[in-house]
Amino acid sequence: MNSLPVVRSPWRIAILVLGFAFLYAPMLILVIYSFNSSKLVTVWAGWSTQWYTALFHDSAMISAVSMSLTIATAAASMAVVVGTLAAVVMVRYGRFKGSTGFAFMLTAPLVMPDVITGLALLLLFVAMGHTLGWPGERGMFTIWLAHVTFCSAYVAVVVSARLRELDRSIEEAAMDLGATPLKVFFIITIPMIAPALVSGWLLAFTLSLDDLVIASFVAGPGSTTLPMLVFASVRLGTNPEINALATLILLVVGIIGVIAWGFMHRAEKQRAKDRQRATRM
Repeated sequence: MNSLPVVRSPWRIAILVLGFAFLYAPMLILVIYSFNSSKLVTVWAGWSTQWYTALFHDSAMISAVSMSLTIATAAASMAVVVGTLAAVVMVRYGRFKGSTGFAFMLTAPLVMPDVITGLALLLLFVAMGHTLGWPGERGMFTIWLAHVTFCSAYVAVVVSARLRELDRSIEEAAMDLGATPLKVFFIITIPMIAPALVSGWLLAFTLSLDDLVIASFVAGPGSTTLPMLVFASVRLGTNPEINALATLILLVVGIIGVIAWGFMHRAEKQRAKDRQRATRM
């Protein structure tokens, strides 16, 4: 049966172009103005790379970037572990005593305002510091704990959606052949949900790197993240170095996104081939 030709309406193409322009035109303008030689970001004075040079000589900016990347990497990694375990409990163990409350508490950070989350965590850390003596002071570690708290909910949603789509016959066959549930989880389940784990990690990394409100509540002296530094500098006047930094971040994120998409696309093609091979047998 011949497939019908795809009709590309001019209106559909125009709407698509307008949509992409609305999303990416501000980013393109930011990249262009990162090469502006003027200190005034709204006045074009010619092409220059001086702000990239100034950026790499700005110790405060480099320190904030390093701290944000470290926290985001550690928070995303721990959020994947916690979120995956929570997703397995929600999907594989079905209804149990307290399952409704567990699901509610797990998804609460998704809808909770950042101000409420940040204030609640601040009060928790202060109370723990007074009663237990830990944490002694707020800083990088408390920011990491706060980011793990709300990032785990996003990872759990992504991974649970993937777990519900899995064909459990392969896992059941492995257990029938003598594999323990723990071995099946690491040898079979983890590779099958690997694209969801990568997506969850990237989502958690982005959320942690972008967070301003929660980090502002739980941060202490000397623990300034990149969003906090950018927000403080913008309040005093836009710094052209921020345009250069944002351009580099867009470049790095774009490269990581392309690489991650390539791995996930390859994994999906391999699973499709495996399913076709299994149906022919």
